[in-house]
Amino acid sequence: MSEDQMTRPEETDNSPREDMFLIRRQKAEKIAQGGKSPYGHAVSGLQDCPSVKTAFAALPEGGVLSAKVAGRLTAKRVMGKSLFANIKDQDGFMQLYVQKNVVGDESYDLFKDLDIGDIVCAEGEMFVTRTGEASLRVQSFELLSKALRPLPEKWHGLSDMEQRYRQRYLDLISNDEVRRSFQLRSRIVQEIRNYLSSRGFMEVETPMMQPLAGGAAARPFKTYYNALNCTMYLRIATELYLKRLVVGGYEKVFEIGRNFRNEGMDRRHNPEFTVLELYEAYSDCRGMMALIEDMICHVATSIFGTLTFTRKDGVDINLSRPWRIATYHDLVREKMGADWFDLDPSAMRDKARALGLAIPDAMNALEITHEVYDKTIESTLIQPTFVTRLPAYLVPLAKRCEDNPDLVDVYELEINGQELSPGYSELNDPIEQRARFDQQLIGRGDIEGEVNRVDEDFLTALEHGMPPTGGLGLGIDRLVMLLTGEPSIRDVILFPQMRPQA
Repeated sequence: MSEDQMTRPEETDNSPREDMFLIRRQKAEKIAQGGKSPYGHAVSGLQDCPSVKTAFAALPEGGVLSAKVAGRLTAKRVMGKSLFANIKDQDGFMQLYVQKNVVGDESYDLFKDLDIGDIVCAEGEMFVTRTGEASLRVQSFELLSKALRPLPEKWHGLSDMEQRYRQRYLDLISNDEVRRSFQLRSRIVQEIRNYLSSRGFMEVETPMMQPLAGGAAARPFKTYYNALNCTMYLRIATELYLKRLVVGGYEKVFEIGRNFRNEGMDRRHNPEFTVLELYEAYSDCRGMMALIEDMICHVATSIFGTLTFTRKDGVDINLSRPWRIATYHDLVREKMGADWFDLDPSAMRDKARALGLAIPDAMNALEITHEVYDKTIESTLIQPTFVTRLPAYLVPLAKRCEDNPDLVDVYELEINGQELSPGYSELNDPIEQRARFDQQLIGRGDIEGEVNRVDEDFLTALEHGMPPTGGLGLGIDRLVMLLTGEPSIRDVILFPQMRPQA
């Protein structure tokens, strides 16, 4: 019998949930008083439910298969001296058939009194019911964990999004698609590791707590280290430490880890997020473009078997190669007109405001242009697009273009209307790097009283010589959103940051 056809006692129980808690606790105490523990110990020899069903289906007619499975009780139907129940493990579910004359009166009464949500282990032989369902005829079972609280009323998925994020464990119990998304996330990250390792990259770990917040223009989280009597910062980027390793002689390095930014939250941003960052000596921006394109396509085909992904609103995203390459200036001209870069700031301001953008009078031409790009162009880049040759002031850690020193040799990979991966020909001139840092500090000033300082040790490292290097970052959360079709970053982070409850 399918799970849908079975009943859940809680669905017809009008008792308040706290009363259910007390009832279940009394059941647990009764079990303990009877000499059995409501919270069992480790079990060995377990098989996952789908594997058991597959093995049973492969047997010749009349073949016998013994099995031992464990999982959470999700449904139960009592029929006098026998009952059917479903248990669910990580990979699937198994129907159990429990008979009083097989397990004995005491054990049968115990099983009959179990609640939805309890975790049990059952052992027996497989058979096929009259309705054709492969099931386990239970010969013995053990209660492994008594659930004191009932599962959500809507068994087929939590409908309250806030509750789903705050109590992810209930979301995972109730929603198979959510469980699948996070299993896919794990496979995606593992496939990225495999890809890079097979190409000679070494995985490393760099400090998450740093004396300076560097590598990106973002507000950091601040903490205090009592033992050293100093302020420390959660890292906003791994870049400066990874480049130190390139200086040290490691020619291919990568790190997959958390970065932290003390900024706002929305469907694309979480204050802590997972990033791949890698560096390859003797490469450049074009090498990074080839690498990221090949790696994402490899991950997509290896795990999903396709390069076409459909968003929940029905829009297809096609990752087939080659990906589009467009310069930053060309995209702006397409949107704002061929003469955009010939206009003075006042005329730019008027045209941008005509699009509904809030442009302060103090904005210069570069800032107005980037506001136009950020607010009106990026969201339109649904299919994979490498945006190249950005203004130098936006990327202080990248080499300038040889034919135009006002631009830098970088790409921003835009897919699904958001940046997925930046890549650079890394700046390895320590004199220019110091000048860029100084200019960046002048432009930023203090952020809410934070004193911005240049990372002198990083500059010292560069002064010892760093080879020409290509580097890239990849937002793991956004990649998972793309490949699983999830619309919000909260749907691909197990425990997203939430606002405090009132």
